Parts: sequence; structure tokens; C-alpha cells
Amino acid sequence: MAELKTKKTELSVPAFIKKIPDEQKRKDAQVILDLMENITKAKPKMWGTAIIGFGDQRLKYDSGRELDWFIMGFSPRKQNFALYITGAVNEKELLKKLGKHKTGKGCLYINKLEEVSLPALKEIIAKGLTNR
Repeated sequence: MAELKTKKTELSVPAFIKKIPDEQKRKDAQVILDLMENITKAKPKMWGTAIIGFGDQRLKYDSGRELDWFIMGFSPRKQNFALYITGAVNEKELLKKLGKHKTGKGCLYINKLEEVSLPALKEIIAKGLTNR
């Protein structure tokens, strides 16, 4: 079985945020970081070189495969933010309140915070923590 490439590292979260070239994306990333840290009560850690994760969990798949992963996290990608909030992507009513977004399997994608409702995002993050 192939080794998972994305693992928790000792890289600096503040240094990673500081290196985001776009100023608005950098500010948005800090807001998302603060929201997730406040809700999860976990310190942010870098996972690989581009994902900020909060908390730890052991995932077990039906196949028997197990791996260490974060409870929730996000990545400020060039085109959008990928928010890894597995337990909340099926919250249809909350997502209707959110504003401009897309969803994938376990991911919520937003372009900028100005395009979404911050109270709805906060609620989605909280639901993601309780629905895991």
C-alpha cells in the first residue's frame, strides 16, 4: 500500500500564512484559521506543505486501511480555499445560507470570505466538529 504523502509536519503555520502572496487571501486565511482554532480548541499544525489542520484522529476505512489525519482543516489554494469539514458538506440548509461556494467529497470550496456569510461559515465549522 502506498505511503500517504500528506503528514503532520513541524513547519510554521504563521510563516506559511505570511507567505501567501495575495494580501486579501492572506487576511481571509487568518480569519479561517482563527475560526477553526476557536471552534476546535486545537492548535493549528501544517499537514504537508499547504494544508493547515486542527486536531488529530485515526481514520479507519472499510478496506482495513488506517491513517492519522486532522479533524478539520483548510488550504488557501491559488484558485480558492479548500475547507476540509467532512461532517458539514451535507448540511444543505446551512449551505443555502452560506453564499457562493462549491462542495466536493468532504470539502467545501470558497473563493473569498466576502462572498460568504461569516455567521453561516462559523455554524458550518461547528457542525463539522460535531458531525464527524
